[in-house]
Amino acid sequence: MPKINGNEIRPGAVLEHNGGLWAAVKVDHVKPGKGGAFAQVELRNLRNGSKLNERFRSADKVEKVRLEQKDQQFLYENDGMLVFMDIETYEQIELPTELLGDRRPFLQDGMTIVVEFHNTEALHAKVPQKVTCKVAETEPVVKGQTAAKSFKPAVLDNGIKVMVPPFVGQDELIIVNTDTMEYAERA
Repeated sequence: MPKINGNEIRPGAVLEHNGGLWAAVKVDHVKPGKGGAFAQVELRNLRNGSKLNERFRSADKVEKVRLEQKDQQFLYENDGMLVFMDIETYEQIELPTELLGDRRPFLQDGMTIVVEFHNTEALHAKVPQKVTCKVAETEPVVKGQTAAKSFKPAVLDNGIKVMVPPFVGQDELIIVNTDTMEYAERA
């Protein structure tokens, strides 16, 4: 694995540090008035989710890990495990539902997601950034309500609550940004 200097760490980089795999969440480069510059890095453990704050000087060497990304198609859920199929090899794998975290409700039958692997261990899974959902319930459209930034609450068919513009009605399809968990546009 390639070694990089402490000042080359960027957000999103995966590092092998203290015997574990860590993702850099936040990186601040600090140049104090006295002494050498360093990078203050907030790390998140990819296996258990714990957080750690570390200082890396530019002379410090850390191992950068390259994760293999594979497209996986969601097939079904079985006893708290999600079953996916590799699109290229047609191999099926089971991953725990916790791997998706609070984005789990956006997973739909046949959806293709990106799973990041280190050797054969699945560490992270990402649903698409924009997902089409159906509005299960919301307040009816009020005629003449055209305020620029007015929103109303809505519950989607997957149980997620989002704020939608006043013109969106019940049983309409909308596109939700899964990164921000907010309404993006009409489908």
